Amino acid sequence: MILLNGSPREKGCTYTALSEVAAQLEKNGIETEIVHVNKGPVLGCTACGACYKLGKCAYSDEDGVNECVEKIKAADGLVLGSPVHYASAAGAFVAFLDRVFYSKGNAFEGKLGAAVVSCRRGGATAAFDQLNKYFTISSMPIVASKYWNMVHGNKPEEVRQDLEGMQTMRVLGDNMAWLLKCIEAGRAAGIELPEREKNVRTNFIR
Repeated sequence: MILLNGSPREKGCTYTALSEVAAQLEKNGIETEIVHVNKGPVLGCTACGACYKLGKCAYSDEDGVNECVEKIKAADGLVLGSPVHYASAAGAFVAFLDRVFYSKGNAFEGKLGAAVVSCRRGGATAAFDQLNKYFTISSMPIVASKYWNMVHGNKPEEVRQDLEGMQTMRVLGDNMAWLLKCIEAGRAAGIELPEREKNVRTNFIR
């Protein structure tokens, strides 16, 4: 399981929430890796179209987008973690994810997805909704917890005091592990992903 930390702070509040999810996954026998992706400036998608020809983002060497894509392709699931900035996910993280999913989102079909957001006070549900859209456009089943996947606090120690939020992270870890095992059992029984129709695109203005 890959957990992407989209916070500018490598070991801050978002990391605290993701660590709780990862620890619960590990308890269930699921290997995890937390990847800090927001290490500096991130180039937004320039709509150059090179990924169609190259099969990868043309700007990978600058901020690790293609390296991250390969990690996700090799994993069974993905957790996106972000702080809330102006009722949105972190801007650099959004730019990063736009390129990850635009260049290779079709390769993530069937992988489990979950979003985790961290905020001081408000805007969490808007950011949570924003991140989940990456999964729904990529045929990735979304895993739920017992509440929306958010924690509150301005410092890691405050996040740990959000007992309900931390419990929500643990339930999310349990649910992801359970679904992964269900999928594995299904594959062993010969159940595969549905056969897809040829892709159809409809433009609204002709």
